[in-house]
Amino acid sequence: MPYARNPRSILITGASSGIGAALAIAYAAPGVTLALSGRNQARLDEIAQQCSESGANVKTLVIDVTDRVAMKAWINDLDDETPLDLVVANAGISGGASRDGEEERQTRDIFSINLDGVLNTMWPAIEAMRPRKAGQLGIVSSIAGFRGLPGAPAYSASKAAVLNYGDALRGMLHEDGIHVSVICPGYVVSRMTDTNNFPMPFLMPADKAAKIIKQGLANTRGRIAFPWPMFWLVRLLQALPIALTDPVLRRLPKKE
Repeated sequence: MPYARNPRSILITGASSGIGAALAIAYAAPGVTLALSGRNQARLDEIAQQCSESGANVKTLVIDVTDRVAMKAWINDLDDETPLDLVVANAGISGGASRDGEEERQTRDIFSINLDGVLNTMWPAIEAMRPRKAGQLGIVSSIAGFRGLPGAPAYSASKAAVLNYGDALRGMLHEDGIHVSVICPGYVVSRMTDTNNFPMPFLMPADKAAKIIKQGLANTRGRIAFPWPMFWLVRLLQALPIALTDPVLRRLPKKE
């Protein structure tokens, strides 16, 4: 799959900070076209400048990933101009919990961006890639997607949905020549984690996370989960009886 080893046309949502920004910088090179979206034009412009200095052709757009019509139009236009090799659905949000837990509106907003945002990115890309029997999709889930966490119910549940959906898409799209990788990071330095006021085990710089993701995508790994110690800890929690794990998880700090 040469497009995986050396993608030349790449789309990344949520590229104005964190993993998305670090991935854009990691892929920036002469002959590469980067289409970057985010919620903040100033931050997008800053990332675009860095990528341009590395020789990439950069296009940016502030767009709401929950806007299905706008996302489809944007992705179709980009693919018509420069057929997409790699699309990374990275845009996502977390949220804090009050003493009484998450509020309903917050819960619905998290699901809308984290799940609908992925669907609105994936389907126009799938429709574009299918006729040419080539392309790669990277879907950013989270290690939190392996086990529902009381401190972040909507976040962990939305990421679980993304994880399972990506795993299913990988099989569904195999005959279409489209490879799907589900990316499951632990704690990565970002605007999202900057607001956490509790210890974050194995907190990783965004550029290191981007290097791991880029290598995993190049090797067309179905799942790219890291760091390994946290991944296996969460898988252990997933395997143990909930009568044992629930009391432990209830004592974990909540994001405020």
